[in-house]
Amino acid sequence: MGSQWQAHCARKVIGFPMSSKNYLFTSESVTEGHPDKMCDQISDALVDAILAKETRLEKEGYVAPNGRPACLKDVRCAIETFTTTGTIVVMGEVRTQAYVDVQKIVRDTVRGIGYDRAKYGFDADTCGVINMIHEQSPDIAQGVDGTYARSDDADDIDKIGAGDQGMMFGYASDETDVLMPMPIYLAQRMAQQLAHVRKNGTLHYLRPDGKTQVTVRYEDDKPVEVTAVVVSTQHAADVKLTEIREDMIEKVIAPVLNEQGIKWDDAKIYVNPTGRFVVGGPMGDTGLTGRKIIVDTYGGMGRHGGGAFSGKDCTKVDRSAAYAARWVAKNVVAAGLAHKCEVELAYAIGVPQPLSVMVDTQGTGSVDDEVLAKAVQKVFDLRPGAIIRDLDLRRPIYQKTAAYGHFGRKDPDFTWEQTNRVDELKAAVAELA
Repeated sequence: MGSQWQAHCARKVIGFPMSSKNYLFTSESVTEGHPDKMCDQISDALVDAILAKETRLEKEGYVAPNGRPACLKDVRCAIETFTTTGTIVVMGEVRTQAYVDVQKIVRDTVRGIGYDRAKYGFDADTCGVINMIHEQSPDIAQGVDGTYARSDDADDIDKIGAGDQGMMFGYASDETDVLMPMPIYLAQRMAQQLAHVRKNGTLHYLRPDGKTQVTVRYEDDKPVEVTAVVVSTQHAADVKLTEIREDMIEKVIAPVLNEQGIKWDDAKIYVNPTGRFVVGGPMGDTGLTGRKIIVDTYGGMGRHGGGAFSGKDCTKVDRSAAYAARWVAKNVVAAGLAHKCEVELAYAIGVPQPLSVMVDTQGTGSVDDEVLAKAVQKVFDLRPGAIIRDLDLRRPIYQKTAAYGHFGRKDPDFTWEQTNRVDELKAAVAELA
């Protein structure tokens, strides 16, 4: 035992690697009909409706009976959704001069997902919808509104404090063209494909609820092969498992993996491993906003600060700073300054300047992480007001972020996916190195 311990210590002192660069990594995703994702989409549909209505009212010069004019910058949303058999409850805190039809928005969102008849286990037209939304606390509002020890500041951006304390992470990796980790990218695209073949009628027996999971083998820290795939999909009662399995391989799994060009010949394929998935959606499981935060981000490959995104307006740094951290990390990797990059930002409620900015390239950077962190702070203004301005976040764009991932999407509305600071980062690193 003594000689083994001495050998172990010797390896550490000499600097031998203590872990292999060859490994398996697994990530999962869910479809838009998963109960938790239903809730995320409902919460964000309400945020979008409020932003759109407030924008219109502001342009029209609307003034509420209390004398307060409509103003997009004043909108605050923190909306949670809960669903179970036959019922949806929306709750939370909102500040707006806009009236939105909560019942209609909820039902339209559920119908768009595909729950439009009782035999699917949930019906948008007959489910109960309970609205428990109320006004935002003024104690919280004052930290963001520019009234907390900043009334004399000349810089308007400095008048916008963080909507809460906390830390947020962003991540990027050069293993896919959208600079996302391979396992979560494949799982998200499979979940999206599963919904696509349901909605376009290719597989008429499919129902909205579903999950995907992909295991990728890495050699020398690079993805080389998919070794396992799991697809669980809600289906009609009269379809056989053999038919579902064949269709999932042909219509869902193969198109995604073949397009990516990754080897999967020897992958173990599991389709509905329990043998049956008829009861799904809110009838099968209770749903809640913010319960799929790893699906929403990097599939576990990067760290997570714990704050969910959906239902929150852009003054909530849980959302906006997480988007900014992704923007920063993606630009670092796109600039060729690292193969992988993780960024952490931290804030205090009511305070505009981030408390810390950390860059970790996990040993893949072309310069020291400390240099990169300084370059990032030189190139990116990471105050909440500046993030909102630079990423144009006061727009009704959030419902489509609430399913299939907030990151790694080729959609121009996802402004945090831009690689528009690459040249500035390179110049800043050259100056600091």
